[in-house]
Amino acid sequence: MVEAADVTPVETLTEAEARAELDELAAALHRANAAYHRDDAPEISDAEYDALKRRNAEIEARFPELKRTDSPSDVIGGAVAEGFSKVTHAQRMLSLGNGFSDDDILEFDQSIRRYLGQSEDAPLVYTAEPKIDGLSLSLRYEDGRLVQAATRGDGSVGENVTANALTIQDIPDRLEGAPALLEVRGEVYMSHADFAALNARQAEAGAKTFANPRNAAAGSLRQLDPEITRARPLRFFAYAWGVLSEPLAETQSGAIARLADLGFQTNPLTRTCATPAEMIAHYREIEAQRATLGYDIDGVVYKVDDLALQARLGFRSTTPRWAIAHKFPAELAWTRLEAIDIQVGRTGALSPVARLTPVTVGGVVVSNATLHNEDYIAGRDSKGGEIRGGKDIREHDWVQVYRAGDVIPKIADVDLSKRPDDAAPFVFPTTCPDCGSDAVREEGDSVRRCTGGLICPAQAVEKLKHFVSRAAFDIEGLGAKQVEQFYRDGWVAEPADIFQLEARYGSGMQQLKNREGWGEKSAKKLFESIDEKRKIPLSRVIFSLGIRHVGEQASNLLATHYGTWDGFIGAMDAAEPGSAAWDELLGIDGVGEVMAMSLTLAFRQEAERASIDRLVAELDIQAAEARQTDSPVAGKTLVFTGTLEKMTRAEAKARAEALGAKVSGSVSSKTDLLIAGPGAGSKAKKAAELGIETIDEDGWLALIEGL
Repeated sequence: MVEAADVTPVETLTEAEARAELDELAAALHRANAAYHRDDAPEISDAEYDALKRRNAEIEARFPELKRTDSPSDVIGGAVAEGFSKVTHAQRMLSLGNGFSDDDILEFDQSIRRYLGQSEDAPLVYTAEPKIDGLSLSLRYEDGRLVQAATRGDGSVGENVTANALTIQDIPDRLEGAPALLEVRGEVYMSHADFAALNARQAEAGAKTFANPRNAAAGSLRQLDPEITRARPLRFFAYAWGVLSEPLAETQSGAIARLADLGFQTNPLTRTCATPAEMIAHYREIEAQRATLGYDIDGVVYKVDDLALQARLGFRSTTPRWAIAHKFPAELAWTRLEAIDIQVGRTGALSPVARLTPVTVGGVVVSNATLHNEDYIAGRDSKGGEIRGGKDIREHDWVQVYRAGDVIPKIADVDLSKRPDDAAPFVFPTTCPDCGSDAVREEGDSVRRCTGGLICPAQAVEKLKHFVSRAAFDIEGLGAKQVEQFYRDGWVAEPADIFQLEARYGSGMQQLKNREGWGEKSAKKLFESIDEKRKIPLSRVIFSLGIRHVGEQASNLLATHYGTWDGFIGAMDAAEPGSAAWDELLGIDGVGEVMAMSLTLAFRQEAERASIDRLVAELDIQAAEARQTDSPVAGKTLVFTGTLEKMTRAEAKARAEALGAKVSGSVSSKTDLLIAGPGAGSKAKKAAELGIETIDEDGWLALIEGL
């Protein structure tokens, strides 16, 4: 398929390029037609389909001699699916031309007047009606009795779905006072409420769910078993007709009224309009009601009201000249913001989510949209300044939802004219809605985060995965996959539970050895691995807690500085801003105010502190080795680069830190010594430019020999 970024302007295409692109477009559009009309499983959005079809038409207009015999421009709908008998329509079921802007509608009116030879001020009335997003259906009545129902198919031949149509409540099986021969045409659709209920039933039964009401309606009508269709809540709007034994009326609006009198459901939003301005105004009115109609529409259809003029105007190859569909922007829709919910992510970030009155946008039913953060909702930053893209968004506002491709839906605009008088600004919570811990916002950060850590349900699984990671407890046989499963099963809710597994193993808990993928030996081995990790270095314990901003290197620094768990936790308890303990914490090279605040907050959350204390009670935490102060590298900043051949990079780093050195990942003016192995590149070059002493691995080993 041609990607937007790769599209060459039509006017610059060569004949060879045009022929190749027409071939590619034909293949893509034929596939899309089959997926949408035959299989009820669209592969691309309506917007993408319309763009491809417009591109195809533009190339054909410039190179008419290259138009293919199977051109997508001449195709209506899709082929008949297997399993249904075929019905040849007595009068073709055509599609409509599309307009995407107000200018397109003005040009439509002008083209009608040019064709009819009318002046701009001559009276010309149109009907305007919602374009229902469903499945086209033709109903043939003979002497008032429904004898045949057929889908549009390819416009000439459709599928016989008579038995299924008879199960739809909105479709009468008998008519009183109808012409002897009457072919009624309209759209089968499913309401939003019925769609949601159907998908809920499908999900509960483990069956396929539908992407949108149109797919659900099409899939339900085209069931080989009518009883399945009967169980699906389908509806029908009548808006047109095919063959007739006598006219219904002299005008489009009169004929629609006649269909309503015969017992058909017709759309109450259908209006007559005397000017293009009235047509566009009605389009805006319908667009504003779109989310509350209770069913999907994707535009407004305008038709010349006078049926005699329709007959004069006639048809193109696949579309009538007297009608056009004014499509809504495929990726935009207006709807009501019912509530703002706060979700807590795996890192503790509090994310606001807009709960919307469901509306179909870009072929997908959208009921949620991201609101980014509290500044975006307020429209201002924490200092009161306006932020780019920010909105003053409040619950019960009318909002425009934006969706493009697979991007998460967003709020594009707010209609302040529809804001309720009592709508209050949204107050962002300062405590976590999941665990009640403080939710804090660091200086310069746009995101507020829960400080609950290990005890926050929203963060629990990710925290447990971090706890068993390689740089933390690294328990053999207990990786991310296993700990996630144990959490889901209720076996492990916090780190201390891991060390109590064996004690609970024989006292009522399902035996691990009987679980799929486990046996007697593997269970025994896991418990042995857990026991081995009860004795663990202080630095690993600190790192395992997953405190924001406290990584592996910072954990090593803290462990080395405080030496023991008691020394560390005592300092954290005493470290109030302005205290000696606080100053001592900030005095550690590599610890700044942001990290210090994150550390102290974590240990002051009552529930998280209790969880940490329960963990510590299960462990034998080893004191950190004191750093040497008399080694040749004590107090110096070292950088390792290139390949080390006689020890791993991790070993070299640990050795250097044990000797009192600080190891950095980059070279700067503060670097004292560079150890460069084979393959050293930019770091060695920069060290040379800065005049920094550089040695190789052998020189490093000689330097620390005997220490």
